[in-house]
Amino acid sequence: MKNLQDILYKVGINQVFGITNIEVNELVFDSRKVRKRDVFVAQKGVQVDGHLYIDKAVSLGASAIVCEDFPSDKKEGITYIQVENANTALAIMASNFYNNPSTKFPIVGVTGTNGKTTIASLLYQLFNKAGYKVGLLSTVKILVDETEYKATHTTPDSVTINRYLDLMLEEGVEYCFMEVSSHGIHQKRTEGLTFAGGIFTNLSHDHLDYHKTFAEYRNVKKEFFDALPKSAFALTNIDDKNGNYMLQNTKANKYSYALKTVADYKTRILEKQLSGTLISVDGIEVWIKLIGVFNIYNLTAIMATAELLGLEKLEILTIISQLESVSGRFQYTVSEDGITAIVDYAHTPDALKNVLETINDIRTNNEKVITVVGCGGDRDKTKRPKMAHIASQLSNQAIFTSDNPRTEDAQTILDEMETGVAPENYRKILTILDRKQAIKTACKLSKTGDIILIAGKGHENYQEVNGVRNHFDDLEEVTFCFNQLKNN
Repeated sequence: MKNLQDILYKVGINQVFGITNIEVNELVFDSRKVRKRDVFVAQKGVQVDGHLYIDKAVSLGASAIVCEDFPSDKKEGITYIQVENANTALAIMASNFYNNPSTKFPIVGVTGTNGKTTIASLLYQLFNKAGYKVGLLSTVKILVDETEYKATHTTPDSVTINRYLDLMLEEGVEYCFMEVSSHGIHQKRTEGLTFAGGIFTNLSHDHLDYHKTFAEYRNVKKEFFDALPKSAFALTNIDDKNGNYMLQNTKANKYSYALKTVADYKTRILEKQLSGTLISVDGIEVWIKLIGVFNIYNLTAIMATAELLGLEKLEILTIISQLESVSGRFQYTVSEDGITAIVDYAHTPDALKNVLETINDIRTNNEKVITVVGCGGDRDKTKRPKMAHIASQLSNQAIFTSDNPRTEDAQTILDEMETGVAPENYRKILTILDRKQAIKTACKLSKTGDIILIAGKGHENYQEVNGVRNHFDDLEEVTFCFNQLKNN
């Protein structure tokens, strides 16, 4: 039980109807989960307005309602609290409800279009190998020390975030690394949290179905850095043209990383192979298992963050040579015939371009690159032709297929993709609606030494069609195909 007055600390309140000095059980924003003596926060969501469910919450036993607009019929004995922004109020209340766990140990947020999962996950690995108890909030999974929980969003809702942070404290976790999405920032899910540091990776075309313009998308990312306290660090990739923009109004201590530009933290690439990369950091050569220029950017951010959090440079360099790639991020398997299949989450034009350029950089001229790629439904449509153009331009063969069509018609998505293919690349494309069949075709078209890239879904082990998630795992499918080829 918590006192409502304590939970409302620092929440901007417009009006109150009823009394706030009452004991409450839980903080709830889904009316279906309301129980007796809960506080129901009515949020105006993208698809659903919680204000429509205030009466339902009251009928289920809610003793307090937090909302932006008072209902016309306020029930006696129920406390109604009007706030300017219910999302912000929920986030601050969630922090208060769990006794502000983010103030009690260092939490580092990672934001940007690409690289968030890799950086957060590898920071978890690094600090874990250094002997610390570590927490992770990522797209792939949530980790409380060694215990794994399922992740449903890149940035969970504010109640879930604080609940896991509180659990981390209970389990003795000393550091937490967290992905911070533009949706999470815009919907105020990270409001009320105290970050020890923020990392900016890069910014490219994504989520314009939600943010409408690139400028809005960029400015939402910048809000995260604007909110960092003076005690925190703000670490930015200044090889990205938006890197310095993120730091313009931050109160945090500013640091930069780069591969090309003069920066506080810089890495040089000496040698690239499919098995790894030789890099130089401050004159010290290190062989790492990660592949691709984009991953060296990620690794540079990781090394800088570890140093800013107090680890010794030699210890950091020793551990980074042991780090393994993250599930579904340039994850590869090789058939007995010597065909390499790479599964990668690349679902934006920039990410797909980075992965294909990496593959083309490490292959010889005789090897074919076959790319299997689709685009998700109910998401930014403007990137579909761009993805198709990149796949057909940088591959010897591109197979367009279904990704997660969600509520859209999968064939329509593929038709929209095809509009981006240049005339000289028409001969290089195939369209196969069934993803399983597309992967199978890629395997059949491959010979020894060829490289198959299966892009877009990465770690996901499902395919979503009309609200139903059916089991589908790209790595499983290509491994099955390789085994079939071996047995034939």
